[in-house]
Amino acid sequence: MKIAEVSKRYGVSTDTLRYYERIGLLRHVPRNKSGIRDYDEASCNAVEFVKCMRDAGMSIESLVEYMELLEQGDETTAARKELLLTQGDEIRERIAGLERALARLEYKIEHYDEVMTATERTLRAGE
Repeated sequence: MKIAEVSKRYGVSTDTLRYYERIGLLRHVPRNKSGIRDYDEASCNAVEFVKCMRDAGMSIESLVEYMELLEQGDETTAARKELLLTQGDEIRERIAGLERALARLEYKIEHYDEVMTATERTLRAGE
């Protein structure tokens, strides 16, 4: 699959895909005889993983470290797991923060509903 197709499929710009390859996030992207990238299933799976982790807020540095560990093989399984556990903890913290923000937002909306209802009653009473 050509880079433009991968870009469209995963919603990642071609420049970003090239950048990810250059810094080691996408390793071993096959090329055809003309030297043009020809993403295979493994490469597409890597793109999907990287995009998912970036969408989840994982830093480029942590992802590069993860991919380097992955390249080293099974002896790095525990270290890779630890990186993912850390990422999971960070996501849970962000979710908790978002839930607090949502609760505050809902409280303010309810407050404004009450204010508006009271104002409407006052206006109607004055008619």
